[in-house]
Amino acid sequence: MIHCEHYQRGDCRSCQWLETPYAIQLEQKTAHLQQQLHGLDESHLTWFEPFQSPIAQFRNKAKMVVSGAVERPILGILPNPLDPKSAVDLCDCPLYPQRFQALFPIIKDFIARAGLVPYNVAKQKGELKHILLTESRHSHQLMLRFVLRSENKLPLIQRELAELRNKLPQLAVISVNIQPQNAAILEGSKEIFLTEQHTLLERFNNIPLFIRPQGFFQTNPSVAKGLYGTAQQWIKDLPIRRLWDLFCGVGGFGLHCLKVLQTKNSNQKIHLTGIEISASAIAAATQSAEELGLHEQMNFQSLDVAHFALNQADKPDLVVVNPPRRGIGKSLSEFLNEMQPHFILYSSCNAETMGKDLQSLTHYQLEKIQLFDMFPHTSHYEVLILLKRRD
Repeated sequence: MIHCEHYQRGDCRSCQWLETPYAIQLEQKTAHLQQQLHGLDESHLTWFEPFQSPIAQFRNKAKMVVSGAVERPILGILPNPLDPKSAVDLCDCPLYPQRFQALFPIIKDFIARAGLVPYNVAKQKGELKHILLTESRHSHQLMLRFVLRSENKLPLIQRELAELRNKLPQLAVISVNIQPQNAAILEGSKEIFLTEQHTLLERFNNIPLFIRPQGFFQTNPSVAKGLYGTAQQWIKDLPIRRLWDLFCGVGGFGLHCLKVLQTKNSNQKIHLTGIEISASAIAAATQSAEELGLHEQMNFQSLDVAHFALNQADKPDLVVVNPPRRGIGKSLSEFLNEMQPHFILYSSCNAETMGKDLQSLTHYQLEKIQLFDMFPHTSHYEVLILLKRRD
């Protein structure tokens, strides 16, 4: 277990299971996962031991509400948005890397120097709503984003920017996001870059992946590396020539699979199609494919996944799905069940919706399953499962 003064005081209970021994956390998550497979045929299923996470300092990202006064900003959470006194400063959160603690005072000083008045929800006044700080574990470069109500403070930010970069030379990407609504929305659609560099390079298993503003990226790098690496190992010896990566994000699963398949089958061209609604994520995935020299064998498109899948005639050998918490849904599940690709690799952050989706995949048998503890001290986890078409 880890010690957290905020949890002990009751200021922050985001880690609901913090007092539960880690081994027990894994047992409870495994039991929950087993419940979601109730009624499914597990006669061919191999269970692997849960992939464990570090219990502290495992996050690569800090998402912090800004409150307090401009000369003494508070970075953390605001349990009651209408009561500024409820603010909790989480700069010492034990989930963040230790080196983050040296960054926050410098960022606070910059907020004061630039006159970025924290936004007050009750009064609907002020400018700065959130800061989003992300680190590449590969290079230790940083991305810092300021979520503002308007563009009014841009000149002041730009005036103080050189001094900030002098103090924090590892800041490679700095941007301003405009979120004008008085609502509980983290960010808006408009991103204004203040640096020439727009992405952070991350590497998992020698696969380059790019972190971009407004693009989803796993927040637990060590477990993400294990998740993608396991996908590689499970499919590397399968007879696959064409694969789809649906809900592909920045291409983590698809590129890992394509790379290992192409290495094992160097005399044949393996083709990957990746589909994701986010144009920013697709741009990052395309950039990774170019870095790997695999861009001629892949086609990443910013489309609605269901619309794409339901209008395709060519059948892939493998379909990778990594949907949001709602799962892939009944219509897509039934479509894949009728299309019958040889294999389906399902990565889920919500085992309950995954269990419902699996009920529709009646032409498939469960082959392999593993729990990945992406979110220690909470009830959440990721799971990877390999399905094979029945003979």
